[in-house]
Parts: sequence; C-alpha cells; structure tokens
Amino acid sequence: MRPGHLIRGGTVLVLAVGLTGCSSTQEPEVQRVATAFEDAGGAPDARCALLAPTTLAALEENRSASCAEAIGQLPLAGGQVRSVEVWGGDAQVRLTGDTLFLTETRAGWRVTAAACRPQGEAPYDCEVEAA
Repeated sequence: MRPGHLIRGGTVLVLAVGLTGCSSTQEPEVQRVATAFEDAGGAPDARCALLAPTTLAALEENRSASCAEAIGQLPLAGGQVRSVEVWGGDAQVRLTGDTLFLTETRAGWRVTAAACRPQGEAPYDCEVEAA
C-alpha cells in the first residue's frame, strides 16, 4: 500500500503471487534503507538523503523549512523491524514504532512516507509524504 491509496485485496494477492521471487531479493536492501532512515537520529542530512525527491520537496514546502531543519521536528519512533513487504518498485516496512513506505529510484530505495499510522480501512496517515 502506498500512502493515500487503498489497494483492494485481490490486487495485492495478484501482485504478491507475481512478484514473490523478485521481492525476496530486494527485502534486505529495503530494510537497510528503512533502518538507516530511522536510526539517523542526530544526522538530519543523512535522513534527508534517503527521502525520495518528491517527498523531500513536499516536506520542505509543508514545513516552510529546509529538510535538515524540518526532519528533526518529526515523530520518527523507529524500533525493531516487524515486517518488510515489497511489491515491484514499492515497499512497506513496519517497525515497532513507525511504518515507512519506500520506492525504488535510480539512486536506490528511497523513503516516500514516514511517521505513518494505520487508519483501519482508510489510507495511512503520514507525517512525511509526497503531495
């Protein structure tokens, strides 16, 4: 699932069955990027470098500040990795204190949404996400 979007169960099932082989090889890299983003605590520039370009631009616009200034104000709880799901070029990483969404770019996996909370059947509510 991507922030702001709902994926119907049948679609997820078809994607999961069709991409099982590819996704398992990408899971370690997705997990590495998600963990690096959450663990970068005192290094805002390191976190900013792991954001997808559209997410970086939206964060700076929404907070009227540079990414390095804005990222420190966010509730990024991190924690242990509970699950990693990859669907082609998109991924979700659930941590004990946060949920992240990532996308594969030319520069590698980048965070498209962070500080996300589930809203039942509604899309995730994310503090950081592209517009």
